Amino acid sequence: MSTPAPARDRLVPRVLDRVSTRVGARVDRFRPWTRRVLLVNLVAQIGIVATGGLVRLTSSGLGCVTWPQCQPGSFVPVAHGPAPFHQGVEFGNRLLTFVVGAAALAVLLLVGTDRTRTRPYRRLGAAPLLGVVVQAVVGGVSVLLHLAPWVVGLHFLISMVLVVASAWLLVRHDEGDAPPVPLVDSTTRRLLAALGVVTAVVLALGVVVTGAGPHSGDDELGYRFAVDPYLTARVHAASVWVFVALLVAVLLRLRRDGAARPLRTGLVLMAVTLAQALVGYVQLFTGLPIALVNLHMIGAALLTAGVTRLVGACRSRGSLGAGAGSPVVDDPALLTR
Repeated sequence: MSTPAPARDRLVPRVLDRVSTRVGARVDRFRPWTRRVLLVNLVAQIGIVATGGLVRLTSSGLGCVTWPQCQPGSFVPVAHGPAPFHQGVEFGNRLLTFVVGAAALAVLLLVGTDRTRTRPYRRLGAAPLLGVVVQAVVGGVSVLLHLAPWVVGLHFLISMVLVVASAWLLVRHDEGDAPPVPLVDSTTRRLLAALGVVTAVVLALGVVVTGAGPHSGDDELGYRFAVDPYLTARVHAASVWVFVALLVAVLLRLRRDGAARPLRTGLVLMAVTLAQALVGYVQLFTGLPIALVNLHMIGAALLTAGVTRLVGACRSRGSLGAGAGSPVVDDPALLTR
């Protein structure tokens, strides 16, 4: 015989539910803007990858020598302080964190309080804001540890996780809350799962390649990972071609099955992938110019978002309009989906 939950354990969910309901009533008039806010959030998450890359590529990671202050005793760059350019680049990236945080907070308010959607969707709305907090801490740790390579790499990979979460929020916003129904067969689903795993491998190897090369983050420290940069680049390139092969296999099966919407999404992803591969090879054979390396980092974020969208396009959860306008009674069977 099960014992009833303590009153304290029941009180917290009730309080949170009441707060969510009251806040939701205040933001209901902004609910039609949800998709636009989700799109802004995704763009912001990709944008901070670009500015973070600029910090690294210009060796400005220690432009602000401490955290959360920029210089000892000052939260902003000091006019007559060391390396004013590097201070400005690093401080500008820190300021963009507040823009990303504002977008993430808007996502939390609009998604987290939407009582017409299921609880897992509402909980997912907290992911961007939690990620911003984690990134701020990791960024501070990277400065305090003088750009330790594993922390800098972790900083980038967390950004990729946030891109996945932000892209998935758009997928979930655009679909209903019925149980997911696959639009592709089991073989294609296994290929998609393999594509996701290889994507993670490609990103991780990209971090190692960058850390082993001349753009490791700080001029004084130089090549930070003690591995052969050319060998690592070749392994990274090989993983990209495995990714391309898997994507081609997925596209062929989607074309065979007449899955029009997933096929369109996959073709866009293929275009991004080929452009990303082209930039990768050109930057390698032209001496790794900063502009191309930064473009390659942006491409990595776009590719990550594209893979996420493709996975979402290969299933259906019904129409968004079905049952809209009335609070959802959460079905336990849906809580893990």
